[in-house]
Amino acid sequence: MKTKKEKEDWRIASEIELIYKTKVKASERPQITSSGTAYKLALKSWNPDKIEFLEQFKILLLNKANRVLGIYEMSTGGITATTVDLRLLFTAALKAKATAIIMLHNHPSGKALPSIADKLITKKVKEAGTILDIEVVDHLIITPESYYSFADNGNM
Repeated sequence: MKTKKEKEDWRIASEIELIYKTKVKASERPQITSSGTAYKLALKSWNPDKIEFLEQFKILLLNKANRVLGIYEMSTGGITATTVDLRLLFTAALKAKATAIIMLHNHPSGKALPSIADKLITKKVKEAGTILDIEVVDHLIITPESYYSFADNGNM
């Protein structure tokens, strides 16, 4: 009876290679200096046909100097809500090499005041960010005419 020769490669740990590719120089990236600059940048990233139609959730991915690494659109929901999956949020932040994020979502109603659900998700994301050493700088609720900043209002 023949016996299969056992491969001994199974004892060698698999290797994962992490790389980082960027197409934009750090000096060419927008820098967030206030909630106002984050709001203006958020408005530019929103489809004007959807901002008053349905709720969307995005994150601004930032480096240590508060330069924008990108904007990740997390979810699109209905008229009054959208889902925030922490695993997807932090997967995007980790892949982008972000050291900080700003959460962004719109209120199609035009009212920029936070709901109880908005406050709860802010707390939850902030706690997860602390564990991963990714700072949650702010959470903006935006409308075409105004915004609410959790940080400016002492809610971070």
